[in-house]
Amino acid sequence: MKIQVPIKITAADNNARTISGRIVTYDEVAATSAGRTIFKAGSVPMIPVKLNLEHDRTRPIGMTLSMDEALENGKPVGIDATFKIANTTAGTDALEEAMSGLRDGFSVGVAVDDYETVDGAMIIKASELIEVSLVTEPAVRSARVSDVAASEEEKDSEGTEPADAVENPTQEETVENTTVQNAPAVEEAVEASTQVQANARPAFYTKPRIEVTPVKYLEQSVRATLGDHEARQYVMAADNTTDNAGLIPTRQLTEVVNGLSNLVRPSIDAISRGVLPDAGMSFEIPKITQVPTVAVTAEEAAPSDTDQNSSFVTVNVQKFAGQQTFSLELLDRSSPIFFEELMKTMAAAYAKATDARVNLLVYQNATGDATTTTTYPTAAELLGIVARGAASVYNATQRFARNMIVNTSQWANLMTLNDSGRPIYNASQPQNAGGVVRPDSIRGNVAGLDLFVTANTAQGTDTDGSILIVDPEAYTWYESPSLKLQTNLISTGQIQVMYYGYGATAVKIAGGSFHNNKA
Repeated sequence: MKIQVPIKITAADNNARTISGRIVTYDEVAATSAGRTIFKAGSVPMIPVKLNLEHDRTRPIGMTLSMDEALENGKPVGIDATFKIANTTAGTDALEEAMSGLRDGFSVGVAVDDYETVDGAMIIKASELIEVSLVTEPAVRSARVSDVAASEEEKDSEGTEPADAVENPTQEETVENTTVQNAPAVEEAVEASTQVQANARPAFYTKPRIEVTPVKYLEQSVRATLGDHEARQYVMAADNTTDNAGLIPTRQLTEVVNGLSNLVRPSIDAISRGVLPDAGMSFEIPKITQVPTVAVTAEEAAPSDTDQNSSFVTVNVQKFAGQQTFSLELLDRSSPIFFEELMKTMAAAYAKATDARVNLLVYQNATGDATTTTTYPTAAELLGIVARGAASVYNATQRFARNMIVNTSQWANLMTLNDSGRPIYNASQPQNAGGVVRPDSIRGNVAGLDLFVTANTAQGTDTDGSILIVDPEAYTWYESPSLKLQTNLISTGQIQVMYYGYGATAVKIAGGSFHNNKA
């Protein structure tokens, strides 16, 4: 079991950059999240540890300079420690906060090895010291700030105590308004974790005395989500307080629902891919426009003499970009998942735009079917479209059509078609299911063609181009990595984020695709 027990510091020296105080008081009740806790003499080893801020081991500000057992009348009463504060911005801020009384408590983080429960209080007999932290809200108030050493000019020449020093509170006052954990729960926690790890962070936190209101609770919940340790303490205590039994906070889950876009790009998957050149907003691909001819040649006659000619296919590079503008307050004060989800949705929007662009170019350069259909094609009509499309593509490219791209409306129709009772659409995703139509399969096989279903097309319902038969080598998609650009607008306090990338679709052979024709 790991617990944290905060108490007040006793001195801070800005010149020497040290903070001193009692980190453990023996035989005095401490109010922790484990309930009432009492340390026995010798229960905490005096070993050098780091001084952290608010039990956050990623925010160390100092190291142990000395640690001694405090004695009264020859009897050990606690542990006094002095910490050397690092010469960092965080360390300097911590010294100022300690001297100003803003953050003037010590809290030890220990792993409990041996304890017993007496009258609902955990009596700690042995533990291991994990770390010490500078905190804002102490639970044990057996020591107060009594000196600011040479750093406070306000201290008079007679060395009197500061005006804010107060007498120790009674034990009853110390544990007031603290929820006490029952003994069985404590025993279960001890059984679950009794081993100390080198990088362990104490898991139990002090329950401060708080005033809970709906407005305050909402504010602290947002801060806690952003990683504010003090706000997390507030929320933990508020969730267990009996002072406001009628307060039922509304939880907001971290999952985000997006039914408007995804990262699937069926039209791009249905054609070939290439690497975008590293420079320029256009590039060229050599294309044979005339091949040498061979003909039957009479004896001693001149052979067929036709030169091979070529030209260049010019491919224009286009930028695909989207922008989001939001306030600095939204970034700073909202849940950390906001920015993560923003990047996901912008990436999905990028995928949708690029896939729609490819689908449009494949349709615009496709050969239209000379045979029209008046409604969604029947099984026989679909087989006719496939047959005519395969022949058209082969005639234009000297290669075979291998893929079919359809919109969601045509996909729905495909799932109803059969040939003598056998489904014409064999699903292949998410698993092979030959001869079986599955409503969760956007990939499959139709009359020997690989099927790709896209929602990223302007050819909606049963219209021209809602069925495309494609030779994938006739079209190639070239793409750069997608990038994120973030700028701050000082004049308005806003942040602009642009998600962008470069892509180009090479139409290598017009007629390398074929589309249906709606009457």
